[in-house]
Amino acid sequence: MKRRKLSNPLALAVMVTLWQKPMHPYEIAQTLRSQGKDSSTKINYGSLYTVVQNLEKHGFVEVTDVQRQGNRPERTVYGLTEAGREESTEWMSDLLAVPAKEFPIFESALSFLGVMHPDEVVRLLEQRLKALEVDVASGRGALEKLYESVPRLFLVEIEYQLHMVEAQAEWVRGFVEEIRKGSLPGVDGWRRFHETGELPPEFT
Repeated sequence: MKRRKLSNPLALAVMVTLWQKPMHPYEIAQTLRSQGKDSSTKINYGSLYTVVQNLEKHGFVEVTDVQRQGNRPERTVYGLTEAGREESTEWMSDLLAVPAKEFPIFESALSFLGVMHPDEVVRLLEQRLKALEVDVASGRGALEKLYESVPRLFLVEIEYQLHMVEAQAEWVRGFVEEIRKGSLPGVDGWRRFHETGELPPEFT
């Protein structure tokens, strides 16, 4: 994947939003939130202004207007440059076509699972599973409601998030069952380690 001048996902979100029309930073943030993009991109006003300034520095956006209403502070309106259109298109192409290794914190926890007793892992994962099932139910209901007023094209990232939560719930459910039944390879040695303090030979 190409190394970009700006790698913050919020920079891409700003550029893609400015495809719609020139906006001032506050309007960009409001548009992202109103279109549900804050569910996939972390948005805060402080970092947004910095991102817009960096985009301008690299020639991806430019000032198109300065608005003033009454005693309110001036609002600088930014538009996307041709370089910004090219950058956002190339960036989107990379993200869609090239898989990238990500490091979710749950994967990190799973990689160190052996430090916990199997029974405690089952208890904690069952707790996680309940939370995931609630997320799936509420997410499915919210998505169905959104379908009534928003074209599906603009909701695909929410669909993807929901499918990922469903997939995680299915995996956790199966993994817990394997520990319970003792069918998980190595589970007996794992249990002995926590009961005797001795590391099984197969673990060394």
